[in-house]
Amino acid sequence: MDESMEPVSVERVQLGVRMEKRMVKVLKGLAEFEGITLGQLLEKIVLHSFEPVPGDEGESAASPHGKRALAAIVDLKRIYGMEFDMHAFRKFRDAETVSDADGADAAAAST
Repeated sequence: MDESMEPVSVERVQLGVRMEKRMVKVLKGLAEFEGITLGQLLEKIVLHSFEPVPGDEGESAASPHGKRALAAIVDLKRIYGMEFDMHAFRKFRDAETVSDADGADAAAAST
């Protein structure tokens, strides 16, 4: 922490969220790599995502990750089989939903 900054008092709350399994494994590995908790890592990522890159507002956001962390992310994604990037988000479907849809398609095709 920057020694010149005054501490900021915060109240943290428990958050129940569902996330893609491989992504969670990468996040946990990255938090361990950084020596912080998963919650702290998520706070860091969110705060950085709220900061636009000057002159590129709405197109880019500051990254909270340095070169060492970015290299670790590449390794963690490979280890945990996270073979997608930010553009895949729009295509995410819960596995149960995809399975149900496949079953409905198969049932409809067999009639």
